[in-house]
This record gives sequence, C-alpha cells and structure tokens, in this order.
Amino acid sequence: MVISIKTKLGALVVGAVLLTSCLALVAIRTSTEFRYITIFAMIATLLITQFVAQSLTAPLDEMTTVAGTISRGDFSRRVRGADRRDELGDLASTINRMADDLEAVDRHRKELVANVSHELRTPIAALRAVLENVVDGVSEADPETMRSALRQTERLGRLVETLLDLSRLDNGVVGLRGRRFEVWPYLSGVLREANLAASQRGLSSTSGLHNRTDVHLHLDVSPPELTAHADAERLHQVMANLIDNAVKHSPPHGRVTVRARRGPYPDSLELEVEDEGPGIPESERHKVFQRFNRGSASRRQGPASDGGTGLGLAIARWAVDLHGGEIGVAESSRGCRIRVTLPGSRPPMD
Repeated sequence: MVISIKTKLGALVVGAVLLTSCLALVAIRTSTEFRYITIFAMIATLLITQFVAQSLTAPLDEMTTVAGTISRGDFSRRVRGADRRDELGDLASTINRMADDLEAVDRHRKELVANVSHELRTPIAALRAVLENVVDGVSEADPETMRSALRQTERLGRLVETLLDLSRLDNGVVGLRGRRFEVWPYLSGVLREANLAASQRGLSSTSGLHNRTDVHLHLDVSPPELTAHADAERLHQVMANLIDNAVKHSPPHGRVTVRARRGPYPDSLELEVEDEGPGIPESERHKVFQRFNRGSASRRQGPASDGGTGLGLAIARWAVDLHGGEIGVAESSRGCRIRVTLPGSRPPMD
C-alpha cells in the first residue's frame, strides 16, 4: 500500500487535533486546569511532530549527502530507503538509478580511453618502426615496406572512422539516403570486399587486422531477383561489422552464411549473418549491442577474437535504428545468428 507524504502530514494534523480534543474533554470531566492540559497537549504534539519530521527529513539529508558525493565523481554510494512506499522512496530509487547510469557512463568512458589508447598505440608503434628503419637505412623503401606502412595507416583510419561514427551517433546528425537496389549484387560486393581484404591484408576491422583467410563466406539470397530500399552506405556498415564479428569468432576453417529474404512490406528486407562459433549465451544477448561490450570469455574463442573496441555492433544497431528496423540475436542450433529487419517502404497507416 502506497502512503504519500501528504497523507502522512494530514494524519499528523488530524492526530494532533484529536489528541487536543481528548485532553480538553478529560480536563472538563476531571476539573483539571486548562493550562496544564494545554502544556501537556503542546508537548505531546511536538513529540509526535518531531518523530514524523525526523522520518521525513532524515532520508532527505542522506540524499543530499549522496548527491554531493556523486557530483564529486564518487558513484559508489547509494541512498537507503528505496523500498519506502511514498514519494521519498520514489526519489531514492530515482537517485540510485541515476547513480547506476552515471557509474556505467564513467566506466564506459574509462574503457573507451583504454581501448582507443591500446588500438592507437599498436599501429602507431608499427608505423614508427617501419619509418625509422627506412630513415636509418636498415630497410629500403621498397613496395613491401610501403605496403606495411600503408596497412598501419589504414588501421588508424578505420579507428578514426569508428570514432566519427560514434560522434554522429551521439549527435544524431546523420540522415538517410535511401534508394532501391538489387540485393544479390549488393551483398556479393560486400562479401567480395571482405574476402579481398582478408587475402591481401587481413579482414578489415575496427579492432585491428585479422588474417582469417580460412573462413568461408557463403551468400544465400532468395529469390535471386530480390530488391530492397535502404541507405546502401549505412547498410554496408551494418553488414561489414556483422561479417567481421562473425569471422572473428569462427573456428578454423569455419563458415559464415549471409542470408537475405523478402520482408513483409514492399522493398523490406530480412538479413541474417550466421557463424559456427561458440555462440552467445542467452543471458548476454540483451547487451551484445551495447557500446564497449567486448563479449564474454566464452565468446572470444576465435583465432582473431581479441574483443575489439566494443563499438562495431553498437554502430550496426545505430544504423539499423536509423532505418526504423530491428536487429537482434536469433535462436540458432549452432554458433551465433544475428537477424536484421529493414522496413523498406511501409504501406500507409489507416
């Protein structure tokens, strides 16, 4: 039962009036002087008021203290009394949820700084080593050396592009340029780029270079003449991240399947990317698309599964959300299957 503060204060007033009235009746019947009754009534009323006021102000004092620690960057404290069934309980729950959110944001910020620092340090160190060898005359500036430097520069570029996407996500400044296209040639191009990148310099990834030429990419589009309506650039971003993630967690000589089917609306599209890796536990499926989520130890079993920056799937969800679509982990008897649904051109609502 929820008892509001207004009800409690009203009960306090009613109780004080009843107490005073009862004492007045006692004074009349016992011929007691009213001054004694008045003094006793005042003392009793003050004691009751003090008790009620203490129960109301003590939680507020604690909330003030906790809010002060939060403002100084300490998110470890929580307000007691969140189980109270009144406005103070609701306020305590709200402050605790705010503290949880701020603590998560602070943890994510620290993880981002650590992850980005790690990701930047590796290619910068490799690029510096290549250039120092060329300057010192240890190695010649031949095509192979320049290709090595180019690989590290491309890796830096991919990381910067990921951070830019994250900034666009936060600011909501990205629009869509939807167009109608044929699905088979479009997805064939996406897979061809993934295979080419893997064979020449390792699979393109926001987390680094992954030389997974042993993983077979298979495309399944039905019907073959299937068409869809979407922003091709943003959809490419989604598919590249999903394929990269699937390849990273595939076993040696594994298989990644990309499926495309017609959706329920005109030009709508249903896509699936399925791998043969360890899969995602059901308890973790709700957070795989959260930022900075790098997966559990059981998921990071592929030869190239270093966990990455934890931004790839979050950016994929962002791009799908821009289309008004849905993305999630579907049930699969083996491995992991990510399903994407794009609405295309929906019929007008009645």
